[in-house]
Amino acid sequence: MPPSPVPLPALGLIGFGAFGRLVATHLAPLVSLRIHDPFVSDTAFAEAGFAPCGLAEAAACPVVILATPVATLAALVRDIGPHLCPGALVLDVGSVKVEPARIMRAGLPPGVDIVATHPLFGPQSARDGLHGLKIAVCPVRGGRARRVGAFLRRAFGLTVILTTPEAHDREAAAVQGLTHLIAKVLVAMEPLPTRMTTRSFDLVMQAVGMVRHDAPEVYHAIERANPYAAEVRRRFFDLAAQMDGALSEAETACVEG
Repeated sequence: MPPSPVPLPALGLIGFGAFGRLVATHLAPLVSLRIHDPFVSDTAFAEAGFAPCGLAEAAACPVVILATPVATLAALVRDIGPHLCPGALVLDVGSVKVEPARIMRAGLPPGVDIVATHPLFGPQSARDGLHGLKIAVCPVRGGRARRVGAFLRRAFGLTVILTTPEAHDREAAAVQGLTHLIAKVLVAMEPLPTRMTTRSFDLVMQAVGMVRHDAPEVYHAIERANPYAAEVRRRFFDLAAQMDGALSEAETACVEG
C-alpha cells in the first residue's frame, strides 16, 4: 500500500514498558510515534518494531502520553516541561489518579492541557483486542477530556468513563486494591490444587493469572499511592478477622459439645 499523502499527526510516548508497548501497538496505525525510554535497549525497540528517540523530541509533540511508573512521574514532569509546546495535551495512564493529577497540575506549564486516564485493562486482558474494554478519563486542566473520550470510543471501541481523580481512586481502592491484594496472598500460598477444582476456583485463579506478572511498581502504586487503599485494606482484614473469630468460636463449641 502506498504511503498516505497526508502525514500522520505526531504523538510522543514516554515509557516503553509492557503497557507502553501495548499503547504503541494500537496507536501506530493512527499517528507518527515518537517513543522515548532510556531504560529500554535499542535491540528491544527493534524487536518490537519501533525506533526510540530523545526525550526532547517526544515531549515536543502536540500530544504526549506518559506511560511510566507513578513513582517517577514528578521527575519526568520536571524534565519534559521545557520541551512542551504551548497548547500541547499531556495524558498519563497510571493506575491511580489523585497524585498524578496533582503532580501534573503543579509541574506542567500553564498553557498545557492535562487529561488523566486509567485504562482498566493491561496487556493480558487486552490480548484479544480493545473493543469493549473500559478506560477512565479524568479532566485535569483544559477542556479536551470529552474529545479524548470520543476518540477512544471511535478509534478503539473502548467504553469511556468520565470521572474525577478522587472518584476514580475511591472505586479503584476496592476494585484494584482488593484484586491485587488477594492475588498476592494466593500466589504466596502456592502450590494450590489444579486437578480437583471447581469452576469458581478456576475463575479466581484466572483472575490471579491476569495480574501475577504485573510489574512491582503497579502493585505499589495501587496499594500505596492510592489515598483510599489503606482504608479498604483495613476493612477487608477486619472483616476477615471477624469471620475467623466466628469460625473459631464455632469449632470450640463443637468440641465442647
